[in-house]
Amino acid sequence: MPPQLAHTLFDPDATPRPAVARHLDFVDYAAEVPVHTHRKGQLIITLFGAVVCRAENDIWIVPPDCAVWIPGGISHSAKATWNAHLNYLFIEPGAAALPEKCCTLAISPLIKALIDRLTHEDMDDEADSHAARLTRVTLDELAAMPQQKLSLPVSSHPKIRAMADALVNHPEDRSTFQTWAKRLALSERSLARLMLRETGLTFGRWRQQLHLIIALQELASGVSVQNVAAKLGYESVNAFITMFRKTMGSTPAHYFAERKISAR
Repeated sequence: MPPQLAHTLFDPDATPRPAVARHLDFVDYAAEVPVHTHRKGQLIITLFGAVVCRAENDIWIVPPDCAVWIPGGISHSAKATWNAHLNYLFIEPGAAALPEKCCTLAISPLIKALIDRLTHEDMDDEADSHAARLTRVTLDELAAMPQQKLSLPVSSHPKIRAMADALVNHPEDRSTFQTWAKRLALSERSLARLMLRETGLTFGRWRQQLHLIIALQELASGVSVQNVAAKLGYESVNAFITMFRKTMGSTPAHYFAERKISAR
């Protein structure tokens, strides 16, 4: 019997409530959620494992302490690791002052705890119920969360999509720009123009952004710097740390130490 599809288990649009939370362990369901849409917006928080979302021609890899926000009415899909544990918060349009475009939001420990609590609440229709009050506080707090630049632009162009799929699945592939041009049957000049037009980034910046997003997710899950550097195909740990420091402003150790302090 094939595994159940997660997005068919619950219809968030069946309730007029301003927001409703759900917890999902992908060990019980199919790892891939096909393209779908709903009226309510969706906030996806990774508690364990990893999830990759696709929406608006972007790839969103959700690291811990962040969440992907997908406004209502936008088609999206997701692919999770078999051991992924996620919390969802479905939000009625207009119920919170959230962005109109897909984005990654920083998530405070308070919001993470509130949404986790809401997954256990009986969401009755009483406007003055305990669950309703928790929901209002959660939506107010969410509106104050800053955006993080953790998306990877892909576009719907078949050649860019093919390259993106390959590198997301095999981030250790260090093939040169010239090699990718040959694989895609394009001249280097044509591929360079196509990358800029479709993603707004050069090939080098695009791959660096992919590596950064994967690194944040892996490091936050407890993977060592050495193993992350190897997974991303860096020749040495120092080369990986240099890339991380240039893009994030500090070494991985300092970056996560600062986040632990700020979360207290």
